[in-house]
Amino acid sequence: MPPLVIGHRGASGYRPEHTRSAYDLAFELGADAVEPDIVATRDGILVLRHENDISATTDVASRTEFAGRRTTKEFADHTLTGWFTEDFTWAELATLRARERLAHLRPTSAVHDDQYPILRLSDLFHLIDEASNTYRRTLGMVAEIKNAAYFESIGLPLDELFAAEVRAAGWSNDDERLIIESFEPTVLEQLAARGISAQSVFLIAPTGQPLDKIIELGAAAPYYSDYLTDSGLAALSVDGISVDKSLIIQADAAGELVVSSLVANAHAAGLDILCWTLRPENAFLTEPHRRGEQAAEFGHWRGEFAAVMGSGIDGVFVDHPDLAVTVRDDLRSRAAASV
Repeated sequence: MPPLVIGHRGASGYRPEHTRSAYDLAFELGADAVEPDIVATRDGILVLRHENDISATTDVASRTEFAGRRTTKEFADHTLTGWFTEDFTWAELATLRARERLAHLRPTSAVHDDQYPILRLSDLFHLIDEASNTYRRTLGMVAEIKNAAYFESIGLPLDELFAAEVRAAGWSNDDERLIIESFEPTVLEQLAARGISAQSVFLIAPTGQPLDKIIELGAAAPYYSDYLTDSGLAALSVDGISVDKSLIIQADAAGELVVSSLVANAHAAGLDILCWTLRPENAFLTEPHRRGEQAAEFGHWRGEFAAVMGSGIDGVFVDHPDLAVTVRDDLRSRAAASV
């Protein structure tokens, strides 16, 4: 029964994200699937990092041998300075170690800094196969293709590289264990054209526009909000959408929690709908669910998780999979008792 519990970059509330420890722990804690962010190296190896900028998620800034790799990138009116995966070979990236991205909120995860290497996408395929055997249940991957238009512009087509990885891993083109998502609809279309018919999900942010559409259409590019109208949902050529939590629940003027109609609207359009990201710390909770004064303290996460998971949503991305599994089990028990 839904909702699917998806370990957001693994169990990233407990371990530095995108590490083997984070992914292993996510499945141990009951996640049905995990979500890797996928970017490329200079030599075309797909690796798992939040973004291609690895300044804050690895120890690269402290590595003197890579000091000269710090650079400024400009693309489609975006400018960013740091260290980037596409400027490293896989052999070089393999020498780096992961660090907690939210150390100020998750010091117990930051204790594990510099212990774990970066993973390739191929490593995660093998890890999921192993975990499925260990736990004797079907486990999956919700693969987020990151910055596809940018990578294509520098000769690293993520659609081609990802399709090759799926086949090399022995996963079928329409494998039920695989969901593919992106904030850029073009790469989802490209993967379908390459015969990868796994479930496709369009990520929709609360604000802004898809970067690929800005490049293609300029000032005529649609806003993410345009896709959330009835006509926008009906026109989508994907299997589902995935939206920020704020598009599902919000606090009204009186401080009461309000659940939107978006889940029902998506289902009416024949789309599955996922939600990101459920987190228990006050820093991330809606105002009615915060408790205490410290941003890192856990608030009334059960109430917020239950509101989202009870909305009819098909899946949730979570940093602490065990908490979401607990709420889902409770919702199922209540539903069974009411029958």
